[in-house]
Amino acid sequence: MYVDEIFLKDWRNLAELKFCPNAAINIFIGNNAQGKTNILEAINFASLLKSRAGKESELIRWSQNVALARIKFFKAGVSHELAIEISSTRPRRILLDANPIRPRELIGKLNSVFFSPEDLFMFKTSPSTRRKFLDAQISQSSPVYFLNLLKYNRLVTLRNALLKKIRDDSAFTTELDLWDEQLADFAEKIISKRLDSIRKLNLLANSIQEKISVRAESLSIVYDLRGLNSKENIAENFLKQLRARRLKDIQRGSTSIGAHLDDLKFFINGRELRVFGSQGQLRTVALALKLSELEFLKSETGEYPLLLLDDVMSELDYSRREMLLDFLNREQIQTLITATDRAYFPKQIFGKIFLVDAGRLIG
Repeated sequence: MYVDEIFLKDWRNLAELKFCPNAAINIFIGNNAQGKTNILEAINFASLLKSRAGKESELIRWSQNVALARIKFFKAGVSHELAIEISSTRPRRILLDANPIRPRELIGKLNSVFFSPEDLFMFKTSPSTRRKFLDAQISQSSPVYFLNLLKYNRLVTLRNALLKKIRDDSAFTTELDLWDEQLADFAEKIISKRLDSIRKLNLLANSIQEKISVRAESLSIVYDLRGLNSKENIAENFLKQLRARRLKDIQRGSTSIGAHLDDLKFFINGRELRVFGSQGQLRTVALALKLSELEFLKSETGEYPLLLLDDVMSELDYSRREMLLDFLNREQIQTLITATDRAYFPKQIFGKIFLVDAGRLIG
C-alpha cells in the first residue's frame, strides 16, 4: 500500500496544500509550529479518525467553516480516493471512491502507524493508552474485531447506566442478566483476539528488540486480564465474575472487570519495563513496538501500512536513528517524517525533502 497524492484545505494552519509523496521516505523539515505535524495528523485522522483535538471543529483553520482532507492511495494494486470533510455546521462526511461510507467502515481502508514522542512514554501512562495501541493495530487488520469492540463498549455503557438506575431504586437487579450474558459473549471475542494478536506481536517485537540491542535484551509482552484468573473459558469465567461483583458494581455505578480495563505489561530480560526500565530501554522498546506493528499489519493484510513519524528523530540517539532509517530503506516502507533539523538524516538517504513554513510546502 502507498499514498499517491495528498490534498489538504483549511486543515489546522494549512490553507491549501497538495503534494505527491514518493514511495519511500518523505522528510518534512521546518521550525516548530509551522504545520509539519498537522500534515501527519490529517493523514492519521483519515486512517483512524483520531486527532489531538478535543473537538473535530478544532481541526478547521481559524475563521473557516470547513476542512478537507483528500488522499489518493493504492491498496492491493487498486487505486482509491478517500475524502473527509469536517464542518462546523453539519455532520462529518466521508467518501471512499466518491461513495459515502460510515465511520466504522473507514477503519482498515488506509492503514497507518503513527509514532510520536508521546509513544516513548506509553509504558508509564494509563492502561487506556496501551489498550488503544493494541486496538488500533488489530482494528486495521480485522474489521470484525473493530465492530465487536464498538458493540462491547456500547454494552458497557448501557450496563453502567442500568447499574446507576438500580442503585437509585429505579430498576431491578434481575435486569442485569441479559446485559451480562451479552457482555460476556463480546468480552470473549475481544479478549481472545487480543491474546492471539499479542502472541504474534511478541515474536515480532522480541526479534526487533534483540536486533536493536545486539542480542543484549529480550522483550516479552503480557496481556493483563484484570479480574479474570484464567485465559480459558473466558465467557463463562467472565459471566461468573460479573455476577459475583454485582453488588460492588451497583454501588460504584460501573462495570469493574472487562476488556475495557485490561492492560499490557512489558518485560525486558524478565524485569518489568515500567518499574525497572531506563530511559534508553523505554526508547528502544517503543521503537521495537512500532516496527513490530508494521510487521504485524503486513502479516495480517499482506502489505506494509503507511508510517508516520512525528519529530521522533530528536528523541532517538544516533544508533537508533541509523537502525530505523536502514530498516525503512531496506523494506521500502512509505514513510512521512517530520523534523526540525536536516542533520538527523544522512546525505545518502534515499528520500524526498520538503520544507514547511507557515503552513506552506516548499520542495
